[in-house]
Amino acid sequence: MSAYLICLYAILERESLRFVGQRGRFIAALVRPLVWLLVFAAGFRAALGLSITPPYETYITYEVYIVPGLCGMIQLFNGMQSSLSLVYDREMGSMRLLLTSPMPRWWLLLCKLLAGVTISIFQVYAFLAIAAAFGIVLPWAGYLLALPALVISGLTLGALGLALSSIIRQLENFAGVMNFVIFPMFFLSSALYPLWRMAESSVLLRDICAVNPFTHAVELIRFALYAEVNGPALGWTLLALTIFMALALWGYDPARGLIRRKG
Repeated sequence: MSAYLICLYAILERESLRFVGQRGRFIAALVRPLVWLLVFAAGFRAALGLSITPPYETYITYEVYIVPGLCGMIQLFNGMQSSLSLVYDREMGSMRLLLTSPMPRWWLLLCKLLAGVTISIFQVYAFLAIAAAFGIVLPWAGYLLALPALVISGLTLGALGLALSSIIRQLENFAGVMNFVIFPMFFLSSALYPLWRMAESSVLLRDICAVNPFTHAVELIRFALYAEVNGPALGWTLLALTIFMALALWGYDPARGLIRRKG
């Protein structure tokens, strides 16, 4: 086994053991979207109408519509929590030990990102299984075809968290920044309502939602769950992944990044 695979396996095992030891994190990752799905959906459905028309030919219920957005919510929170652990590891010194290993820094960050994505996908499918138990069932082919979309969206949102963790040096500050990133990204997107509904209220807000990377990640998941490919959403999500990953690599580069600039 090559050194790269050993490194990947070690980081995956470490993050998996950390996740298993934090049962509250898994429960919170499921309770949060389930509350939106089973409680808040009733109020939003009354406000938006009984059904959603575009982008599908047939009418779908509001609960079915928001399932992809809630999958994106799980990945968004998981990406931020994984990056929060990076800030903690840096304060404890274990992150410095990891980055001084002989492996390339980009590979170490990629392994950390892949470990977080693996955990988030497990959480998403657990949520989809619980939603199916409540009668919210999607096409069976979509459950399989959604896997590549979840990998891409998870990498994008995780890379955003990596970029933020390279800027913030204290654990307390990162927790505050999460609130200024997670909630605006989630609410200013198509996770809870279609963009054409947003345009009825404000064209400016619709335009903001349209440039939100989280919107395209959600649309990528939504179409994949219906065994379809949304080309524009895929392109914009990959572009956001490239930008966020480049910022993360730049931020963790001691020669040019923000860590070097702050001492």
